[in-house]
Amino acid sequence: MSSKEYLEALARKYLNEALINERTGNKIDAAKNYRKAAEIMMRIFEYYRNSPMSDMYRNIAESYIKRAQELEEESKESISIGSGNRDEINTTNLEEAVKSYIVVEKPNIRFEDIVGLDEAKQAIMDSIIYPVKRPDLFPLGWPRGILLYGPPGCGKTMLAAAVANEIDGIFMKIDASNIMSKWLGEAEKRIATIFRYARNVGEKKPVIIFIDEADSLLGAYEHEIGGEARVRNQLLEEIDGINEKGKKHFIYVIAATNKPWKFDIGFLRRFQKRIYIPPPDKEARKQLLEYYTKFIRLAPNVNLDEVAEKTEGYSASDIRDIVLEAYLRTIRELFKSGNINGEPRPVDMNDFIAVISKRKPSISKELVKLYEQWAQNYGATA
Repeated sequence: MSSKEYLEALARKYLNEALINERTGNKIDAAKNYRKAAEIMMRIFEYYRNSPMSDMYRNIAESYIKRAQELEEESKESISIGSGNRDEINTTNLEEAVKSYIVVEKPNIRFEDIVGLDEAKQAIMDSIIYPVKRPDLFPLGWPRGILLYGPPGCGKTMLAAAVANEIDGIFMKIDASNIMSKWLGEAEKRIATIFRYARNVGEKKPVIIFIDEADSLLGAYEHEIGGEARVRNQLLEEIDGINEKGKKHFIYVIAATNKPWKFDIGFLRRFQKRIYIPPPDKEARKQLLEYYTKFIRLAPNVNLDEVAEKTEGYSASDIRDIVLEAYLRTIRELFKSGNINGEPRPVDMNDFIAVISKRKPSISKELVKLYEQWAQNYGATA
């Protein structure tokens, strides 16, 4: 057992003792054990400050100290209360807990609404949509793990949501913020419950488990605390379970990341499709401009082909922001004129040129080269 694992096990021991003390009404001993657990968690924080999850351990320690203080105060006042609300540990209805990860109001977007990304869309059609519609045509099974990687703002999340709409499936979204817990071992339980729920319904209805910013949960880091490793191992074990041969359920794990180089080979082999979501090319940029400008008035001198040419290297979200800012210039003029009940003038070419001159791409050429190199080495769309 490593020193990290030993410290975590010791902290868990004191935490469990504190919980038992609380349930039996022994507030003084409960407070002592909470403080012991907090002291150990702070020691882990100090030892592993460079860990991507180190702040979580400090937050855990602070929560234990806060609970200890509450119990000490209650003990002084001799107020007899129950053992406290520990729903995060004693979940009485796991199915209800899982529902918090289900996106009920999915974005109203379908494949035809997504500009460009033809290769990515075809890979998803092959892996998800065709098998759902005709599983009898896939005697060898089909890919169930899909990794979407590329620069921020290029459509990874939107693509995953569109898939769920195309197959009328259940869309579950998880990330570090809603999975990680201040209670030791709770994150692994949450993951196991999510996948158990997916297996229960996956034979009747497609389920998309979308892992956003997957590198924060599944990436390999030089400085890593035991809790992070356990969460990653739990996720990988669950993914292995849905990839077992002979299983005909419709459960898919789609992971999105801006940092694919954070993953090791063990992770990559579980994702049979690894799809690069690049910045839009010129034709895609023009289509994006046409889509966003259909909601506003344009002057006759606007040449969207030229605007697309001038926005090489910009992401899809950058294009949207450029159109928005160009339109805001006309709104600003209207309010400054004092005629606030009038109509803004049409957006003209000068508006676009002025905005582009002041807005640089949110992604650099060097970063794009890194993605392209990684795609050459590890990409898997076919």
